[in-house]
Amino acid sequence: MASATAQTTGADATEPAWLSDRRSKAVGAAGELALPGPKTRGWEFTDLSGLDLAGFAPAEGGDLDAAAGLATRLSLPEGSSGLTQVDATWRSELRSPSGNGRPEEVTVMSLSEAAARFPDLIAGRFGTIVPGDGDPFVAINEAGWSGGALVYVPRNAAPEHPISLTAVQQAGGRSLNWRTLIVLEEGAEAEVWERYISSDDAAEGLFNGVTEVIVGEGANLRYVCGQDLSERSWVFASQRAEVACDGQLDWVALGFGSANGKVRMETKLAGRGAEARVTGAYVSNGRQHLDYDTTQEHAAEDTTSDLAFRGVLDGRSTAVWRGMINVDKGAQRTDAFQDCRNLLLSKRAHADAIPGLQIEADDVACTHAAAVAQIDPDQLFYLTSRGLDRDSASELIVGGFLAELVERVPGGAVADALAGALDARLGELLNG
Repeated sequence: MASATAQTTGADATEPAWLSDRRSKAVGAAGELALPGPKTRGWEFTDLSGLDLAGFAPAEGGDLDAAAGLATRLSLPEGSSGLTQVDATWRSELRSPSGNGRPEEVTVMSLSEAAARFPDLIAGRFGTIVPGDGDPFVAINEAGWSGGALVYVPRNAAPEHPISLTAVQQAGGRSLNWRTLIVLEEGAEAEVWERYISSDDAAEGLFNGVTEVIVGEGANLRYVCGQDLSERSWVFASQRAEVACDGQLDWVALGFGSANGKVRMETKLAGRGAEARVTGAYVSNGRQHLDYDTTQEHAAEDTTSDLAFRGVLDGRSTAVWRGMINVDKGAQRTDAFQDCRNLLLSKRAHADAIPGLQIEADDVACTHAAAVAQIDPDQLFYLTSRGLDRDSASELIVGGFLAELVERVPGGAVADALAGALDARLGELLNG
């Protein structure tokens, strides 16, 4: 693989007119839109009164060499390669395709460069999956992102190795607007790993990401995305996938870091026979507040979605999961399920789990479940009465609570990474 020269992000003369025009409109929109308040639907549990956007200057520079080998609980699978961005500097490990128009091979490159070189591919897709209308964080992202990542897999192609995308927040007191566009054409297959991490556990920062995922007809995407940001940072992310006829999406989400913020994950099953499985886990401690807002939209007949989240909370941390299944008119024979369960390791921890259904079709099977509980004292007593100390018994109970989640993903690198990340994070809570 050829190594490209590191580049510093920022608008320049090569930026196409259509993108510059979008930026200008986004700047205007961002200036007019107010941040969500406690009366804004979906934001009742996440307090933004302490967020001062003006206090975070845009990220600049970035030391790629210093970020190499950065310790994180979110490891990448062996053999993976792709793109890394550190603040405002990025480097791709893969050779950029030649020519213009539209790549004919698997492509992983900065979205900024792709927008200039492949307008036919980018212009018609950018902003169509995650529209910026009425959303201040999406508008801010659209106005200020640079660098970012494009993953493009042509028709019937299948990369041999997983593709990795890493966004690193390095300098404290800065904001990083990260943008990702993932496109799988008809019949394509791929595995994409995306990480948001901080190089300094004590650094304050603001991370604002937008991810657009397009799964074409009969395509199959396994997408793993996790954040392990500093526990003094804010995180906001708008992630949305659209799955075409007979397409399949297997989405794994992990949340360990940040102090506060909100991650929105939406899946639209747009074509007949589309399927999506979403598996998520978050683990918090101290005074962290994690907020996940998920949507499963069924827009076509004979579609299936299955979502399961697990949360483990310690200290005085809080979490909220709000899930919605939307079945559009005419989306007959929909099969949808959502489940969120939380385990509290401390009496001061708190979690809210709020499932919802909105159904406009009459031939559907939609179910949901939610629970919040502490470690069962009877289970703890049983294990300690048989020789285990309290810490080991607690670790065994929590491990069993999460084991079902790990079993949802296919064996191999994804299952190993999920289990390893959860074990590492839980070890910090239970043995720290």
